[in-house]
Amino acid sequence: MTALRGGRAAREAPAPPAGGTVSRGRKGLVAAAVVAGTGLLGASLSTEPDSTEFYALTFAVAGTWLVGGLAAGPAPLPSARHHPHSLGRLVGLPVVTGAAAFGAFVGAALVARRIPVLNESLTSVLSYADRGSDPWVMATTLANGVAEEVFFRGAVFTALGSHHPVPASTAVYVATTSATRNPALMLAAGVMGTVFAAQRRATGGLLAPILTHVTWSALMLRYLPALFRTPGTRPDPTPRPA
Repeated sequence: MTALRGGRAAREAPAPPAGGTVSRGRKGLVAAAVVAGTGLLGASLSTEPDSTEFYALTFAVAGTWLVGGLAAGPAPLPSARHHPHSLGRLVGLPVVTGAAAFGAFVGAALVARRIPVLNESLTSVLSYADRGSDPWVMATTLANGVAEEVFFRGAVFTALGSHHPVPASTAVYVATTSATRNPALMLAAGVMGTVFAAQRRATGGLLAPILTHVTWSALMLRYLPALFRTPGTRPDPTPRPA
């Protein structure tokens, strides 16, 4: 019975204690990845939409987060067999959460259109979706969504240990996003970073935040650009295949 209780406690613990199982070397890897990824992220949104440089840099950002996250330690992915929640709650609830977050962001976007600085920020970042190649933009978006969870809600969250990992990992996420110099992206990082980190703490793994992130990102990419497009026009005049 003691062994069973010990195993259960280990699975439910949100993160190892500071200075415990997370070595200084791993913390150094996390810090190095933050610096490298932040620089690449800032560079990616300084390129032209639908350019080779944009796709190369955005994939490089995803690669940095993924490699940095995995190098710092294994990604915690809870299974239905060893988790108090059912598979439906592990998968279905995060997807519904991502869809609900999308709905909330649509409402916020309608308000943001009336605020010049946010309207300009959203129009700027959404131009990458509007003018880019749909398959490539979607691929980079989803790749970065998964990689961000592996790094920020995986490596960063774990490295913080018991030092308030939810707000602290979200703060790192927002600070990294500030490299884009885009207020709308920073606000989104603050809101969704808190949601993803809370899911990591509640479930003990990355499956829930990954599913929520990719659901939210895919819906935002598919439907939000139309809200900031002049009716009857599209920035990229080149016809796209159906």
